[in-house]
Amino acid sequence: MRKKKRPTVIDMFCGCGGLSRGFLDAGYDVLLGIDNNKSALKTFKENHDGAIAMDGDLFQGSTILEMAHLTDNKSIDLIIGGPPCQGFSLTGKRDENDERNTLFQSMVNAVGFFQPKAFVLENVPGLATLYNGKAKENIIKEFSNLGYTINSKVLYAPDYGIPQIRKRLFIVGLNNGMNFDFPEPVCIPGNYISCEEAIGDLHDFNDDLGVDVCKYLNDPKTPYQKKMRKNSIHLFNHVGTKHTPEVIDVISQVPEGGNHKDLPPGVGESRKFNEAWTRYHSKSPSKTIDTGHRNHFHYKFNRVPTVRENARLQSFADDFRFFGNKTEQYKQVGNAVPPLLGYHLGIQLKKYLSIDGE
Repeated sequence: MRKKKRPTVIDMFCGCGGLSRGFLDAGYDVLLGIDNNKSALKTFKENHDGAIAMDGDLFQGSTILEMAHLTDNKSIDLIIGGPPCQGFSLTGKRDENDERNTLFQSMVNAVGFFQPKAFVLENVPGLATLYNGKAKENIIKEFSNLGYTINSKVLYAPDYGIPQIRKRLFIVGLNNGMNFDFPEPVCIPGNYISCEEAIGDLHDFNDDLGVDVCKYLNDPKTPYQKKMRKNSIHLFNHVGTKHTPEVIDVISQVPEGGNHKDLPPGVGESRKFNEAWTRYHSKSPSKTIDTGHRNHFHYKFNRVPTVRENARLQSFADDFRFFGNKTEQYKQVGNAVPPLLGYHLGIQLKKYLSIDGE
């Protein structure tokens, strides 16, 4: 019996590789990730089953030839990525002098060069309405001109078993003339995975803020915790942040699910903006994980979440280890696409890909 061939993937603008890790878990062969952030590439390389981590300049057209060389000119079934897409004028015409547009164009050029069976472009939901929708229209036009049938949708992370309030826009193109139907939700409102269900087994800190590799101190209590811990013996990236007594006092006054608006007059005045001083609620998904680590508080403990806690809320399994200093690790987690979103997209997309050997 012939062994089934795994669909091959290139991840552009990969960061630490949240999206491609989801596709890897869905049975894809991730060949290459490209970015220009060294610590994120280190994380990508260590968590993608031998994939090449390419430190590349996507402003340069020659980069695509280097990508082809590094993948031994293999047939590429899927290109995924989340390029900046702000390089559009208010009239809908691309500004050729806007470097951000060059980054978007690099993904178009890569799809044109490799001719994959499909591509997945990920971005913020606001892309759909940027410049009155002209940005999205131009993106669809560019890929349509390459022969791809395009479908797009904003996916809500809690619908797919992710314990975090996060929305992402996905644009999927197929070169076989078929229209892509996005995966159906696996959770319903009222049955979303909560913060406590996601991170309630991870220990707090006293005077010792912990180390980057440690032992689990508590048993998993929920199906989600068991799933996250399935392939991990050690606990990575669970290191506390040292707060001053004054900051701890302020945090202690923020009620569960509350924010700076619930603080007494004169307390925390300097940080009262947007979601600053927001405490998660144990019975709800978390707020959107950002690239910092000072704005959100643990639902129970008077501290900010650790990198591992944020990673859990992003649906990174515990065997996914982050590298770089702690600030870089927080940025990697916050910038990532939740792997579970990639997983569900990958499983659905397999239905549309005709792979040799299957």
